[in-house]
Amino acid sequence: MAEPLKNQFGTAIPKFIAEMISGVHPCFDSKAFVREALQGYEALELLPRGWKIARALRPWLPPHFPDAVKILVASLGPKLDATEGQGMAPFLYLPHACFVAEFGLDHFEAAMAAQYEITQRFTAEFSIRPFIEKYPEASLARLRVWATDPSEHVRRLVSEGTRPRLPWASRLRVFEKDPTPVIELLELLKDDPEPYVRRSVANHLNDIGKDHPRLLIDIATRWMKDAPEPRRKLIRHALRSAIKRGDPAALKLIGAGTRGQAKIRNVVVSPRRTRIGGEIKLAFEVHNASKQAQTFLVDFRIFYCKANGKSRPKVFKLKTVELAPRASVRLSKTISLKEMTTRKHHPGLHRVEALVNGETFIVGEFRLTR
Repeated sequence: MAEPLKNQFGTAIPKFIAEMISGVHPCFDSKAFVREALQGYEALELLPRGWKIARALRPWLPPHFPDAVKILVASLGPKLDATEGQGMAPFLYLPHACFVAEFGLDHFEAAMAAQYEITQRFTAEFSIRPFIEKYPEASLARLRVWATDPSEHVRRLVSEGTRPRLPWASRLRVFEKDPTPVIELLELLKDDPEPYVRRSVANHLNDIGKDHPRLLIDIATRWMKDAPEPRRKLIRHALRSAIKRGDPAALKLIGAGTRGQAKIRNVVVSPRRTRIGGEIKLAFEVHNASKQAQTFLVDFRIFYCKANGKSRPKVFKLKTVELAPRASVRLSKTISLKEMTTRKHHPGLHRVEALVNGETFIVGEFRLTR
C-alpha cells in the first residue's frame, strides 16, 4: 500500500521551520513553538497539519501581522527553479500560506506581498482565495499586474488562484456564478511562454465550462482563430470535459467526428476476476462506420467500487485516432489495481465503458477481491 502523503510531512517539519525562523529572528521561542505544534500532530492529515503549525506560530511571532509575516518571509529558502519534479519539498511552506490566510485578512498589502513570495516557493492558490472574496476589486487589480510578472509561478497563481472549482480548496461561488471578471486575466495568459501556466489556464476554462458550457465554447472558438499550436493544445485540454459529454460544438472545434459514426468490436477484459494489487487488461477495436475519414477521441471509464458498496466513475484518456472510411484500429490498456495515495481499491464488481467522441459503449466488467 502506498505511503500516505502526511507521512512525508512528519514531525521534523515544525522543527525545521523553527530553525529557519530562529535564523532571522533569534528571540523566537523554538521549543515552545515545536511543543505546541506537535500536540495532537500525529493524528492529523496533511492539510490539518499545515493549519496546526500555522496556528502554533501565532503566539511566538510579533502580534502585529505585518511584522510577523515579514519575519516569515525573511526565513524563506530559495525560490523554485523548476515547475515540476519537486516532490513534496515545496510543502514545507504550506504552514506559511495557512498563516497568511488565517491571520492576514485585515492586512491586504502585507498579505499579498507575502503570498507573492510564498507562491514562488510553494503556491498561494489556496491562501489567496479569502482575499479575493473580501477584496475582489483590489485582488483582481493586483492579479492583472502579476499576469505579466517575470516569474512563471506568480503568473500561474493568477489563473490557479481564481479557479472557481480548485481541488482541495473552497469554491469561489462568485466566479462560479459569473466568471466574466477573470476571463480578462485568462486572456493575458493564453499565450504564456510556459506550459505550466497555460495548463492552469486550460484547467480554469474547464472549470468554467462545467457551469457555463456555452461560454466555454464561445471563448474556445474565439481563441482558436489563427491560434498557434501551444494555444490549440490549451484549448483541447480545456474542452476535455465537454468532449467527454459529447458536446457537438466542442468536438467540431477539435476536428473530431460526431456521435453515431463509431462502433466498438472484439472486446477483451482480462482477467474477469483479480485481487487488489493485480491488474486488468482492456482491449477493443474502434471501427469507423462512416463513409468519410473521421477523428475519434477514445477514453475509457471505470466505475470503481467504494467502501459503501456504491460506485464512482473515473475517466482515463486513451488515444486520439484518425480512421479512413470503414477502417478499424485495436486499442489496449493495462490498468493497475495497486493501492495508491490518490485511490483506495475496494472489493466488488467494476463496470468498464469506452467513450468515443463522448458516446458511451459498454466494454464489460471485472470483479475485484482481497
